[in-house]
Amino acid sequence: MDRVLLVDDEKEFTDVLSERMSSRGVEVDVAATGMEAIERIQKKSYDAIILDLVMPGMDGIETCRRLLEQNPDLQVILLSGHATVEKGVEATRLGALDFLEKPADLQKLMERIESAKARKMLLVQKRSEEKIRDILKSKGW
Repeated sequence: MDRVLLVDDEKEFTDVLSERMSSRGVEVDVAATGMEAIERIQKKSYDAIILDLVMPGMDGIETCRRLLEQNPDLQVILLSGHATVEKGVEATRLGALDFLEKPADLQKLMERIESAKARKMLLVQKRSEEKIRDILKSKGW
């Protein structure tokens, strides 16, 4: 089962999207602010983080930056109804996996989540292999 953190201050939007994703077998947690998202990733692992670009307080770009500082393996998909090319470029430069406009097509979003999950699994596997190599080198094997 895919695990997703949906970060958006629009409760109606998160209610509808989380319900639609849950009906497709996705485990969805919701955070209404960037700070709440940062707290949640410290307690739980997610295959993808779907993050709104425009939120009061800490916006999506700053939230993305802080999330990736804490865990560079996070797979962040930014959503916005106020999309600009500049913001999309900035988000991907920070390390966001993708940038979609609201209202996001559910099928396209589900494809991005699957892609994020696969990418995360490859990163984790690569890190594990690097750790094993380092251990073997340190033991002189």
